[in-house]
Amino acid sequence: MQDSDILLDATIDQLSEAFLTNFPLKSARLLETLSATEGAALLQSQPLFVVVRLWKYLLAGKAEQLFMHLSPPYAVDLICHLDSNVAVGLISRLDSSEQHQILASITQQHPGLAEELSELIVYPDNTAARMMSSQVQAFYADISVAKAVSQLKSLGDKIAEVIYVLDNQQQLVGEVTLGQLIGSSNSTLLATIATPLKTTLNALDHMDTVVEKFEGYRCQALPVLDAQQQLIGQVRFFDVYQSTKEELASDMQTMVGASKDEKALSSSWFAVKKRMPWLQINLLTAFAAAAVVGSFEQLISQVTALAILLPVAAGQSGNAGAQALAVTMRGLTLREISTRHWAKVMFKEMRVGLMNGVAIALTCGIGVFLWSQSFGLALVISLAMVSSLVIAGSSGAIVPIALKKFGLDPAQSSSIVLTTITDIAGFMSFLGIALLLKDMLPVS
Repeated sequence: MQDSDILLDATIDQLSEAFLTNFPLKSARLLETLSATEGAALLQSQPLFVVVRLWKYLLAGKAEQLFMHLSPPYAVDLICHLDSNVAVGLISRLDSSEQHQILASITQQHPGLAEELSELIVYPDNTAARMMSSQVQAFYADISVAKAVSQLKSLGDKIAEVIYVLDNQQQLVGEVTLGQLIGSSNSTLLATIATPLKTTLNALDHMDTVVEKFEGYRCQALPVLDAQQQLIGQVRFFDVYQSTKEELASDMQTMVGASKDEKALSSSWFAVKKRMPWLQINLLTAFAAAAVVGSFEQLISQVTALAILLPVAAGQSGNAGAQALAVTMRGLTLREISTRHWAKVMFKEMRVGLMNGVAIALTCGIGVFLWSQSFGLALVISLAMVSSLVIAGSSGAIVPIALKKFGLDPAQSSSIVLTTITDIAGFMSFLGIALLLKDMLPVS
């Protein structure tokens, strides 16, 4: 007889009903050495109360493997007798199709319980539990690398990059990467090579908290714990990256008045319905900018060169504001800043606007002087560049922060609001300075 068969027979001999009943933790540890098929067959041969008692000692990863090899009637009975937190933790780690299957089976016999479990496993949007991967493996700290690797091989391609290490009370004490396992000798205990956890996530932690922790701790994955501090999954860096990428993409659409729901191949009518309201609002704000220009009609009629340079003033302020808006929106989305940083961000953008404004003013002033041969016109456009870029930069920082401060979506059409401010600022700066220096300008 092969050594593996001898070990299997010895393990099964130890796992008698009396042993399972009196030593549930040791029984759970011995079950880890069996395959999922063998372990499930052994459990089904025992009274249900015995299995219920030891089930809470089964680690994440092994528990769901055993569960999926139980017969459907036995699996349903087991779920119905487990504590609710243990049952919810188990079901939440199953694939969505497996969850649907088991809940449908429970509904036939215990519709009330099925409804309760269905509500408990559905976590709120934008929480760590919604972002987590249920493919998680954990081992007790006192097992060897050889045993851990042997059990992981049975999972095939479902092995997570980070494996968690627990004590006998199933409390997280550290983590081990696959690289560490492969690079360690077979006899080494996991407790020896495990590294302390940097931090953990609660299932109900908001997505903002998840992103902040990944930014602060720079790790591959973070474990997710339920209310009883039991491991139910992990959030990987890839999951955070995907979530943040989607949020940034939707923010790009909403900033210009397009709906988050609109896709590249959405119907034309759907696109029109979503975009038209904001285009109408933009039209009203454009009239506000036009009214500013209209108030300087007499000045423009006397110095026609001002009309030629108006787009230059508005264009530069618009671009400067858009740059500041993009950087601020990214900071808010990635949680690099919050609303309490408004003053720091605003003054930073004002300084940037001032320095850019001086540089642009020199270039623009020289160009306008060579074109018009008017020192007064060059001075007006130069001063206007400095003032409008300072206003545009600070506005690009303040608009999204102000929207967030008042409980609004900071991405919702920020660009449209900012365009109005920068247009008015550009026109007002340019024409206002021109009015003050009117005596220096060439009259047509």
